[in-house]
Amino acid sequence: MEFGIPREVRDLENRVALTPAGAAVLVQAGHTVYVESTAGAGAGFPDANYVQAGAQLVYSAAELYGRSDVVVKVTRPVEQEHQLFREGQTLFSFLHLSVASPDLLEALVDRKITAVAYELIQEDDGCMPVLFPMSETAGRLAPVIAGELLMTTAGGRGILLSGIPGVPPAEVVIIGAGVLGTNAARGFLGAGSSVTVLDSNMRQLQRADEVLQGRIATMVATEYNLTRTTRYADVVVGAVQRPGRRAPVVVTRALVAAMKRGAVLIDFSIDQGGCAETSRPTILRSPTYVEEGVIHYCVPNLTAAVARTTSHAITNAAVPFLLEMADFADAMHAHPALARGIVLYQGRFSSPEVAAALGREVDRTLPEALLLGGVPL
Repeated sequence: MEFGIPREVRDLENRVALTPAGAAVLVQAGHTVYVESTAGAGAGFPDANYVQAGAQLVYSAAELYGRSDVVVKVTRPVEQEHQLFREGQTLFSFLHLSVASPDLLEALVDRKITAVAYELIQEDDGCMPVLFPMSETAGRLAPVIAGELLMTTAGGRGILLSGIPGVPPAEVVIIGAGVLGTNAARGFLGAGSSVTVLDSNMRQLQRADEVLQGRIATMVATEYNLTRTTRYADVVVGAVQRPGRRAPVVVTRALVAAMKRGAVLIDFSIDQGGCAETSRPTILRSPTYVEEGVIHYCVPNLTAAVARTTSHAITNAAVPFLLEMADFADAMHAHPALARGIVLYQGRFSSPEVAAALGREVDRTLPEALLLGGVPL
């Protein structure tokens, strides 16, 4: 099998889909790995490291796509990459197709691409092994981001997350008690903040309470509780997830307008459309804007700010699935987790969640392993 690792082209996107260590694993398993020159440079992996690992360098994206059976990316392809797809290729990437531009979907269908969405690969126990470390990383970045934005110099309320003796700490409200929300709560607790976590799922709240040893306040995410908590919050973190579909809007403009002036809203659900009515995607180069007097941080690829850590994490999680690609048909049967991540198979919809989100129909003529691979999300 021939794998291709292109250089990411989005602004300040320094992550790479496969580290030299990951390339070495594939090469040792008998595969060929092509790496576009400087693809790993932003994450601290020079071309020489890939050559040492047994990978072959190519010097243009066109050459890489032209040679590769499987293209492995971090972010979904942009327009200039759509034109490079080779008919019948397989693509591994974070895709979030429910909020992607229509031209990407059109290109995937027209070129009969098999598209594997990292964010939808799911084990039988519900764990999402590739999304998990990204959620961990984003959650742990939350207090770093919030601490800076709360400073007076950033236009914030001039509050120290931890407070000091005689001065109370910041009030942090986290909506969503999943992996990201729990890691954000852990980070804010470590910074000395007062933390409240809301979720509509009692099991998630119980798990977060147990993991964090009862140091957080927990509430069911009713409209009443969201109204109460967002009003007193210095920081609101949106960590709402609906796999395969657009994130639900749980923070209305009215709630944002009722927040404290200079408070911070970090919407980590923005890669799925955002969970706040006032959220819109921003970029690392210009990550914030002010709406209703509240500082918004809505960067879909924020973990690119720690490119080396996240490149290692993506590689660790993805390599076991890439190794299965030698016999894709067998892999779909042997590993339902991989089958659940396939949103398009040879250009035909195989994911009920994504198809429903886009108003499309699943192709019922596809292999049974694909159609039966899903579990309730």
